[in-house]
Amino acid sequence: MNPEFDVDLLRSFVAVVDAGSFTKAAASVHRSQAAVSMQIKRLEAMLGTTLFARNTRSLALTRPGHTLLEYARRALALQEEAWSAIVRPEVTGRVVLGAPDDYVSSLLSPVLRRFSTLFPHVEIEIVCAQSTALAPMLADNKIDLAFVTRDRKLRGEFVRAEPMVWVGASVDTPVLAASPLPVGLYEPGCVARQHTLAALDSAHIRYRAAFSSASLMGLVATVDAGLSVIALTRCSVPPRLAILGEAQGLPAIAPLEIVVARSAKSDRPTCDYLAQQMVQDLSLRAVGRAGAQ
Repeated sequence: MNPEFDVDLLRSFVAVVDAGSFTKAAASVHRSQAAVSMQIKRLEAMLGTTLFARNTRSLALTRPGHTLLEYARRALALQEEAWSAIVRPEVTGRVVLGAPDDYVSSLLSPVLRRFSTLFPHVEIEIVCAQSTALAPMLADNKIDLAFVTRDRKLRGEFVRAEPMVWVGASVDTPVLAASPLPVGLYEPGCVARQHTLAALDSAHIRYRAAFSSASLMGLVATVDAGLSVIALTRCSVPPRLAILGEAQGLPAIAPLEIVVARSAKSDRPTCDYLAQQMVQDLSLRAVGRAGAQ
């Protein structure tokens, strides 16, 4: 007799795959890191095989892991569709969501996938722009919701504090030996830039603003070229680049607070449901941020 799959085990398995670490997966399923690790071990014991090839740098799926992932996604999607069809009313409409491109690619993809499964008849338009550009759009009701960095103009409902880290082409990139240190920065007025410069000033590090861009890709290009170091949210760091820190003589940077902000005209069910989904799926308030296993 074959054992029955526990949906919670499948959900945690998919969360680990999507997040790339046990720590981030724990946040998305609202469990501790240790609990998620035990769930994966239970699943592997049930199947009599290993699902992840673990090493100190990354998690990779084994061949059985890839096979299970396809079925797990289908099972979870079917469960959510059934629940939505019975419990939720037929929701239709349109939501215009604004967010920086790095938040969209690193944080919002699983949220949008889940929301679209639950509410397949809701159209979502995504406006990718930096938080500084989204603030006036929200005030003018050009967008309904904004998943953005909190500042004086963008308060919203708190979702998570996202760490900022230094990033270079490698841990021994030659640019680190330059004085003043060449730094790539986000556009003037943004909170990430303010935190980066405050950290450098507090550590009395001589630097020059070598590059400035409102685009994540623009800043990453300067690092790929070996021309600067930059500060990014940890979730936004491309895998090919190196995270730098005290070992390279760089100071800690204050984290960014991410919020869901709403326009005056967003008081309707479609916006309510999407805002709720973002807070529910991405909140780290109740989960520890220990290192990934």
